[in-house]
Amino acid sequence: MVDRLHFPVADELAERFAAAGHSLYLVGGTVRDAILGRLGNDLDFATDARPEEIRRLVSGWADAVWDTGIAFGTIGSRRRGTELEITTFRADTYDRKSRKPEVHFGDSITDDLVRRDFTVNAMAVDLSTKTFIDPHDGLSALARRRLDTPATPQESFADDPLRMMRAIRFVSQLGFTVEPRVLAAMHDMRHELTRVTAERIQAELSKLLCGRLPRQGIELMVDTGLAEHVLPEVPAMRLEIDEHHQHKDVYQHSLVVLDQAIALEDPDGSPDLVLRLAALLHDVGKPATRRFVQGGGVSFHHHEVVGAKMVRKRLRALRYPKEIIEDVAQLVYLHLRFHGYGRGEWTDSAVRRYVTDAGPLLSRLHKLVRADCTTRNRRKAAALQRTYDDLEARIARIAAEEDLARVRPDLDGNEIMRLLDLPPGPLVGQAWRFLKDLRLDRGPLEHDEAVAELRRWAAENGITPPSGPPPAG
Repeated sequence: MVDRLHFPVADELAERFAAAGHSLYLVGGTVRDAILGRLGNDLDFATDARPEEIRRLVSGWADAVWDTGIAFGTIGSRRRGTELEITTFRADTYDRKSRKPEVHFGDSITDDLVRRDFTVNAMAVDLSTKTFIDPHDGLSALARRRLDTPATPQESFADDPLRMMRAIRFVSQLGFTVEPRVLAAMHDMRHELTRVTAERIQAELSKLLCGRLPRQGIELMVDTGLAEHVLPEVPAMRLEIDEHHQHKDVYQHSLVVLDQAIALEDPDGSPDLVLRLAALLHDVGKPATRRFVQGGGVSFHHHEVVGAKMVRKRLRALRYPKEIIEDVAQLVYLHLRFHGYGRGEWTDSAVRRYVTDAGPLLSRLHKLVRADCTTRNRRKAAALQRTYDDLEARIARIAAEEDLARVRPDLDGNEIMRLLDLPPGPLVGQAWRFLKDLRLDRGPLEHDEAVAELRRWAAENGITPPSGPPPAG
């Protein structure tokens, strides 16, 4: 076991600490991931040395040193491309009102391990003696893929409620099963998550969604009630269905779409957080727009418009970056557009607008639309996929002919101002948008034709261009 936890950089560091009279241990996620064979380029250590002494010991040896976490006993460093995070033994106490601990440094690795989140993260290796330390049977839990806490789950989650989200993240990332006592505590203590900042919750949610089993993570988040404090729109999709107004279960449908969207990702690329968020949330507008149709059936008119607004509101509350918010909302807004395509009735103008509205999201929109087909009718599913194949082929043809990636008006802003003798301002923007719409409708225009259309638009809008030939530019 210890042979699998041999790292030359760690041994060098241990020698420096031992020479100064200090112990050094590999701990936590480093030990867990090394056993699982998925260790990256970062190592976590625990030591009896105090933060200032840690900084002194790594200075001059490490290629870089940073102390942004020194108030919590942590010094970071880098040596030959490996990130090293070294933390003084902790014996913190919590006020149980916030998640900020009152930092106390300890003197024992066993006391340090008992305050960690889960038993699979409460293992250590003494680098001086090469002794494996596992006081809470974390190795057995790791072998069984079971998630439990070193202390009682009530104590653990009261100290830090974010650990409940971390448990769900480990389900998604590592395929763990949560022990019944931990599940019960997560359900009973779900309201404690309100003590945690939105930024921290968002970070765990993103890691969960980018795991290899995000559907299981989402289901656990909903079943424990934690989703009510993270993504309440998701459990709200579990709509009651009666015998007269039947429709797909929107919640289960969304989970299937999430699975199918992931299957369409590049297998050699990174998980696509934007696509996964859009797949999970594409139908969040349905509960608010559900209307029962006389004689049976149900409608969800404009749920994509309502859903895009809801997505923006929720992702802002979770403090996602603006670009992620806008990309996810736009995909939700556009995900129904394809269903107007019929059997290919769209004109080339409509295809251009589809491409232009999607912009750089077009590849993701292709995946989302295809993933949104969850019918069990194989003939219908095959017909939908063939129709979308046809649309993609038309997009490729028109793009090759017209360079759709850079659709712009046939006249630029400078030429518009020159032709109409206008100063910079809103009228120039209006003219530019008119010409862009014309370009989308009719494709590329000859220069003289574009000028004539601009002058016609100007006359219709009360703008009198100069008579005679345009002034020289």
